[in-house]
Amino acid sequence: MYQVEVKRLNEQIKRNIDRFPETFRFQLNNQEKDELVANCDRFESLKHSSVNPYAFTEQGVAMLSAVLRSDVAVKVSIQIMNDFVELRRLVGQETIQHLRLSSIENKLIEHDQKFNKLFFAICPILSVISKMRPI
Repeated sequence: MYQVEVKRLNEQIKRNIDRFPETFRFQLNNQEKDELVANCDRFESLKHSSVNPYAFTEQGVAMLSAVLRSDVAVKVSIQIMNDFVELRRLVGQETIQHLRLSSIENKLIEHDQKFNKLFFAICPILSVISKMRPI
């Protein structure tokens, strides 16, 4: 993805290991590696590897783009930052819409309660009126 050799990628991870806690990367176990090789032809070279590959979470991918120096890594890093800004904007808009809908819902509940009180208040009066004879 970053157009760097796996060897160079692993070197940068080792040099910057404090930037890659377990929540950012993990090593596949043998079963996971076998499943990956069986499901994805492009990982055929891993079949006979004695070392299991690492997998990266979203945060790990973002951190990789920060420690690698290839042109692609720089572009990915910039794109990740732009995507985070856009995501934050979208979440902010969704939150505002959610608050507006919640406000409308609360007003409807309040109006329903007022109508119920009004109905129960006038119900006995309507009952009396319906029993009265016209003069």
